[in-house]
Amino acid sequence: MMDWTDRHCRAFHRLLTRRALLYTEMLTAPAVIHGDRARLLACDASEHPVALQLGGSDPNALAEAAEIGVGFGYDEINLNVGCPSDRVQEGRFGACLMAEPHLVGECVAAMRARVAVPITVKCRIGIDDQDSEDDLQRFIATVASAGCSTFIVHARKAWLEGLSPKQNREVPPLDYARIYRLKASRPDLTIILNGGIADLDEAEQHLAHVDGVMLGRAAYQTPYLLAEVDRRFFGGEEPVASRAEVLEALMTHTARHLERGGRLNNVVRHVLGLYHGQPRARAYRRHLSENAVKEGAGLDVLHEALCIAEPSHRLIAAAAE
Repeated sequence: MMDWTDRHCRAFHRLLTRRALLYTEMLTAPAVIHGDRARLLACDASEHPVALQLGGSDPNALAEAAEIGVGFGYDEINLNVGCPSDRVQEGRFGACLMAEPHLVGECVAAMRARVAVPITVKCRIGIDDQDSEDDLQRFIATVASAGCSTFIVHARKAWLEGLSPKQNREVPPLDYARIYRLKASRPDLTIILNGGIADLDEAEQHLAHVDGVMLGRAAYQTPYLLAEVDRRFFGGEEPVASRAEVLEALMTHTARHLERGGRLNNVVRHVLGLYHGQPRARAYRRHLSENAVKEGAGLDVLHEALCIAEPSHRLIAAAAE
């Protein structure tokens, strides 16, 4: 998710789940090739498994960007063919490429020829008037023939004109059954369902029909649901970390970021939803929102927020002193 799942977000989410595959925000191939790679592609060893999501339509540029990404240690390269934003269309990448399945196949083939890690594709169930079941099957078949065996399918079509990106996440109706039928018709492919999944109960229901689920906004807005993922879906036996333990562990990452000249809010903006649904969640969010953006804000702001959310933590800290 653009501007959301940066390296700080991924470091935070990895403290909640060791097994789930994490994805970067979408980066364009030209940005990877010509931009500040250290800033854009920085990937901590603790993040693995982690996939780099690319946007673009030039097979050669995507192949070069994929090779650069693998050099930074990414475990998978994902081509985004589902983002409907205007700036994405202007650059001829994202959902508009669903109208050009052969070009998407060429992009996949070029990347596969350059790198050894899996190349996957994220798409919609259709775009504009090209939204029949046959259209989706044709797109999948064409791209699969180029060597892509894993598709992450958002269960909504995208209207490339007339709807904003936000509306495209909400207005077109969800059609999970279409993705179930896609999987049934292509058992040879790995089909992962995305779109509108609010919690792990819903995810489990979908897993009866598809190979996997991708959580986007639910994982960002209510991140603590990720704490149950390993035990529930991967057979993990490790104890589930408490919210306080997660924040305490994140302080190590935050301290390193601050030492390098980073700002506290770069990290803290991703943890605002950690106490979603808990008694003191609003006060916790307010404290972070108001103080983490201040010049020179440090770890004390995060400590204070933790004590607001969990007053008993303050008592434990005082007793230790």
